This record gives sequence, C-alpha cells and structure tokens, in this order.
Amino acid sequence: MEVSTMEYTYDGMEAPCPDSAEHLNRTVFMVIYIIVFFLSLLGNTVVILVVYFMENNRASTDVYLMHLAVADLLFSLTLPFWAVYNHLDHWMFGTFMCKLVSGMQESTFYSCVFLLACISIDRYLAIVKATQFLSRQRHLVGVVCTVVWLCAILLSLPIIVHREAFGSVTSEDTYECHENLTETMDDWRVGLRILRHTAGFFLPLVVMVFCYSFTMYTLCHTRNNQRQKAMRVIFCVVLAFVICWLPRNITELIDSLLRADWIKDSCMLRYRVDLVMNITQALAFSHCAINPLLYAFIGKKFRNHLLKALFRKGLLGRETLSRYRVESVFSSASSRQMSITER
Repeated sequence: MEVSTMEYTYDGMEAPCPDSAEHLNRTVFMVIYIIVFFLSLLGNTVVILVVYFMENNRASTDVYLMHLAVADLLFSLTLPFWAVYNHLDHWMFGTFMCKLVSGMQESTFYSCVFLLACISIDRYLAIVKATQFLSRQRHLVGVVCTVVWLCAILLSLPIIVHREAFGSVTSEDTYECHENLTETMDDWRVGLRILRHTAGFFLPLVVMVFCYSFTMYTLCHTRNNQRQKAMRVIFCVVLAFVICWLPRNITELIDSLLRADWIKDSCMLRYRVDLVMNITQALAFSHCAINPLLYAFIGKKFRNHLLKALFRKGLLGRETLSRYRVESVFSSASSRQMSITER
C-alpha cells in the first residue's frame, strides 16, 4: 500500500490535477501510525505470551489467535516506515526496504484474513457439527497455519517483485515506493488488485458470513451460555476487521476501476478518491492494535491467564491476583478446550 502521489491530466489540460495530499495534515497521520505501532507492539506481544504460557490449556482457536497476533505484530513493524514516508512525502529507505516492508505488510494482511476465516471454520465445526477433531489434533492446526502463511507469502510475491523506490515525477530529489509499472501494464495492476480484493478479502468474508450465520443460529437454539459468550468476542474480532478493512477495499476497488478507465475519471473524482484512500488507509492500519484490546476488555479468560502469567513471573502479588481474577478457570478440566476469548 502506498501514499498516492501521482498526478493526472485530463481532456488535454496542461495543468495536472491538484494533489489531495496537500490538504492533509501529514503530522496527524504520522502521530496516528506511531501510536498504533506502540499499542500493537505491546498488545500483541502480551497476547502471544499469554497463549504461549497456556501450554496444555490451548484450544485450536487460541493457536489461530496467536498466529493472528503474530501477523498483527509484524504488520505493525511496517508502520514507522509508512509514518515517515507519509510525513515527508519521500521514501528514504531504498528499494530493498521498499520491497521488504511492502511484502511484509501484504503477506501479514493475507494472513490475518485467512486466519479469521480459519477461526470461523473451526467454530463452525466445533459448534454446528459438534466435533472437536481439530482441537484434539494439534499438529493439524499447525499444518493449517503453515499453509496459511505460505499462501500469504505467495500472494504477496507480485508486490515484492514490482515494488521499487524510484524518482518522483514531481521532484527529482524525492523518491516514491510503489509498483514501478508502465502504462501498458495498467491492466496487470488492475488484475492484481482485483485478485487482492477477491482472494484477500471478499471470498474469506463470504466464508466467515456463512460459518458464523450457521454458528449463531445454532447457539440461539442451545443453552450453552459459555459458548455464546465466547462467540461474542470472536464476533467482535471479525466485526472490527470488517469495519477497518472494508472501506479500504471498496476505495481501492473504485481506484482500480478509475485506473482501468472503467469509470469516467475527472480531477474532482480523483481528488476525492485520493483523499478517501489516505483516510481509509489510516483506519485499516489501526486494526493491528484493536484485537488485544477486545481480548482484554471482553475476554475474561484472557484476563485471568494474563494475571496468572504475571503472578508466575513475580510481577503480581497473590492478593492482587485474587482480587482481579474473575473465576477459577485454570484448574478446571472443562476449560482446556475453551478459547481465551471465553468471557
């Protein structure tokens, strides 16, 4: 993903269209990215450690959530680079870092959406089909996560290959980091974006809607209150992803159609699309810091495991542990197959 800095001319006009980025407060966006970076770094590290120290209490969903936290953590590591790029309107880190940062961001995005789809399938099998097969076959969960990461890396290869740092068309002293494609390759760019929208967002979203629709329907006809509470957290995680990334995907889709001349372009329309692209990008990037907050404020079992981990490391007293623990879930045999999302 890149900050749009391209200029366009229409209907034979000599003057380029105005740059929407000139009307944005770049400092505000830089501050947002840095805040999200630190929140994500702290929150996702805590999630990874909590799931790691759960040991035999880990359910299959917890494994997926740990990989999701790793993906969000890696995604957040790219934010300082985009913060500087957005603030200076100049890529100062060279082509290698342009490829590395872009590839990491693209692959972790795919990983996030694929892992959310895996969680929806896992909950569908456990609740609708009433099977804990994957939970009992932990090596299969590991295989699924490995396949997810491999697919994400493969889908990000086109970005890694074509991303470069090259001189800006507006200034010889500034560099841009995005696909270095000629005009004859616009169809390739559009095709790549459509692939990203379909394989990296809308198809997994269809899987999630299908699985959670049947899952929620089943839960509405059952008296298993614990599963209902756990599903609320999972639902919030998916909803947060959709809220953060759906506007970005819709805006990118419109931008792709404009570049392919499938929608009649104009300076005013281009200005508005570029403006919305910057805003929706900030919203999408903030998603990597949201999930840990959901676990902390909604998931009681997550809070309990976090407090227990702090107590084991000597960072928390027994009195404080007893005060803030919601219930004794650590010694319960029935809790071993419950996710940290349990409320």
